[in-house]
Amino acid sequence: MIKRFYKTASAAAQDDGFAVLLDGRVLKSPGRIPVIVPSRALAEAIAAEWEAQADDIAPRAMPLTRLIYAAVDGAAERHRIAEQALAFARSDLLCYRADRPQSLAARQQASWDPLLEWLAEHHGARLVTATGITFAEQPEDALTRLASDLAPLDACRLVGLHTVTAITGSLTLALALLDGRLSAAEVFVLARLDEDFQAEQWGRDAEAEARARALAEELAAAERFLRLLSSG
Repeated sequence: MIKRFYKTASAAAQDDGFAVLLDGRVLKSPGRIPVIVPSRALAEAIAAEWEAQADDIAPRAMPLTRLIYAAVDGAAERHRIAEQALAFARSDLLCYRADRPQSLAARQQASWDPLLEWLAEHHGARLVTATGITFAEQPEDALTRLASDLAPLDACRLVGLHTVTAITGSLTLALALLDGRLSAAEVFVLARLDEDFQAEQWGRDAEAEARARALAEELAAAERFLRLLSSG
């Protein structure tokens, strides 16, 4: 546990963006890179996380800080982050359907098909679906279109996007959140459709519910991070 080593945390304009300051000094990432963000709102939110720390610093209570650290230290490898996010499209959660029970299959179709149609319309990538244990090999032209959409994203947005794909197993859901098509709460429900169906049949487990709440919090933090990037 790291002891709090500063008195105040604040945000200020710096270079071409906004810096988080600890006792007037620019916060640096674990890679010793100054943390400069594109919006004052994000800088202030990160500073608020540091200001809220007690005598011992609790990194798990600082989700925005963790995300910006990943973006700052990963900026030089943003293409690798994009490739990792794109890999989820090859096995996108929304493309794998149950063949039974019919009630689950119908729920998947009603909930997930509109998102795949949205992806095809707005990103030019039509993914194919499969049932049971069949592997759905995605068209290369669809993957190429998605890769071209990820290429211009900066490191911050790629980290936010990758966080959502890793939690949900779906690039489609992550892009829908990034584009403002879905909220984090909606993404969470869609990503856990199978788990919620099973819980309805067999009952809910306290430990599983606790893990689910933690994932919901991570999704909410990723959404807030992405929205603050574009705030004033």
